Amino acid sequence: MRSLLCRWSAGALTRLIAAGRCTAVAIGVSCAAAATIPATRSTVIVVGGAPGEGEFAADFALQFEAWAKLSTKAGASHLAIGDVLAIGAVPDRERLKQVLKSEEKGGPGELWLILVGHGTFDGNEAKLNLRGPDLSATDLAEWLQPFRRPLAIIDTTSSSAPFLARLAAPGRVIVSATRSGHEQNYARFGKFLAEALPDPKSDLDKDGQVSLLESFLSASHRTAEFYKTEGRLATEHALVDDNGDGLGTPADWFRGVLATKRAKDGAAPDGPRAHQFHLVRSAAEQQLDPAIRARRDALELQLADLRGRKAKLSEEKYFQELEKLLLELAAVYEGT
Repeated sequence: MRSLLCRWSAGALTRLIAAGRCTAVAIGVSCAAAATIPATRSTVIVVGGAPGEGEFAADFALQFEAWAKLSTKAGASHLAIGDVLAIGAVPDRERLKQVLKSEEKGGPGELWLILVGHGTFDGNEAKLNLRGPDLSATDLAEWLQPFRRPLAIIDTTSSSAPFLARLAAPGRVIVSATRSGHEQNYARFGKFLAEALPDPKSDLDKDGQVSLLESFLSASHRTAEFYKTEGRLATEHALVDDNGDGLGTPADWFRGVLATKRAKDGAAPDGPRAHQFHLVRSAAEQQLDPAIRARRDALELQLADLRGRKAKLSEEKYFQELEKLLLELAAVYEGT
């Protein structure tokens, strides 16, 4: 299917995508222009680095396949860069740059960017090893700067924490497989994340869908269990950041989907925004008008912020603000 799609003209591919008949496109020499997809729907871009050893190649292939299946199920556009089945003449770094340049910069459609492979960190700059020139955190920060649509950037590679610190910004959810650039051993978090997203067991709040936060928590748990079962010292500790401060929060700070521990400097907790990102939405969620969903999400974020400020407010003030937000939220649901 991928090789056939790459023979279509950009215009033909765009018409297929707009008609909802094409949801998986591998980026090749003649396919780069196919990324002009309306931002009313989600876009998933998976970027894979050079696999190296055979063990890692199988792992990468599993992740590519898992994200492609999830994208199809979600009705999202799926773009694969670096897939071992789709090798083109244009270097992968340049392909990604072209795709991001042609992507819609605004709108409600989420953009999911997943980095798969081996990462490096020289003490100053973190990079994803690609076929050809590598991708640095600085590169990606520059290319993503114009975007105002919801962004989820998931770096599943070793030494990925500097990507989180460099890319964090309001409205974005950033996930890294490591808590430091110096965690340089191969990271297994990405495989467990790809497996957690479609797994109903990852649905911690039992709302019929798995959020990015829930899959992060599940994958972090599975990663820890891997090292425990293998009798190895854990060499990766994933982080999630969705408040824009670039600090990140580890999975063991959460109870359920709420962060119960706080940073010493009083930084706002991470998690509420990541819990609103659902690649595959439940039937009930799909029926919501996008404007109503956006209003609900905004109110839920305000509720999360209020919970974080509770200790600083008088009891009367806290319950006044809580009642106001809950009434507004009830009105949103009554309007559906």
